[in-house]
Amino acid sequence: MPYADLHVHTTASDGAMPLSAVPRAARTADVQVVAITDHDRPHPGLGAPVSRRDGIDLIRGIELRVDPAEGDAIDLLGYGVRETAELDALVDRIQRNRIERGGEIVARVEDRLGIDLALEATPGLGRPHVARAIDEHPESGYDYETAFAELIGADGPCYVPREIPSFDRGVATLRESCALVGLAHPFRYRDPESALALAADLDAVERFYPYGRPVDTDVLDRAIEEHGLIATGGSDAHDDRLGRAGLSETAYGAVEARLP
Repeated sequence: MPYADLHVHTTASDGAMPLSAVPRAARTADVQVVAITDHDRPHPGLGAPVSRRDGIDLIRGIELRVDPAEGDAIDLLGYGVRETAELDALVDRIQRNRIERGGEIVARVEDRLGIDLALEATPGLGRPHVARAIDEHPESGYDYETAFAELIGADGPCYVPREIPSFDRGVATLRESCALVGLAHPFRYRDPESALALAADLDAVERFYPYGRPVDTDVLDRAIEEHGLIATGGSDAHDDRLGRAGLSETAYGAVEARLP
């Protein structure tokens, strides 16, 4: 098992695990360091860039979706988050849009399927919440996977796009507030090489990630060497199963050296 899992979600965004359960999940996976990287917001329950709870080091992080000038949206991972006025303003704007968007998706699904999802549009609401709620209605004919594939995915009839900041604004905001800024899961994008080219403006890239399929790590390693990037890694856990990917204690040293 890895020493550090640097990509974990909680109920502050679309994860199923509350922050209070993270230390136990980490110990179960024999993980010593966890980065809480909720979508588009630092976890409100973490007041410091790095803290220690129940014997586990918790890094206050964020996963921020941004829009490059060309190509598809990508996700940035910021580590060691401090409060800044610019980050607060950006997060507030994004969360207001997420609430509006989430409410519209819920309304479209309920109207189309004739069911009550019993979901309230609150900060952090994401499509996984909607998919899980649909899955709890077997009479709808959809489960979690088919809800995404046929209803709320990017080409689905109930999909609603959301506003995201530009790549430049996202990077500038995270650089001001974070100790380390990296590219998340480069092989999840349709054009990984274009995404990796953007990493030239960053500090790090997610080298270790549970894609569930073979990926061209040679391309990734060349980008790391060419741009002088720090290799990060994490499970992208949305449940309580940590440690499916991450960093060894030795590899984590490069990240730890940048943290407050």
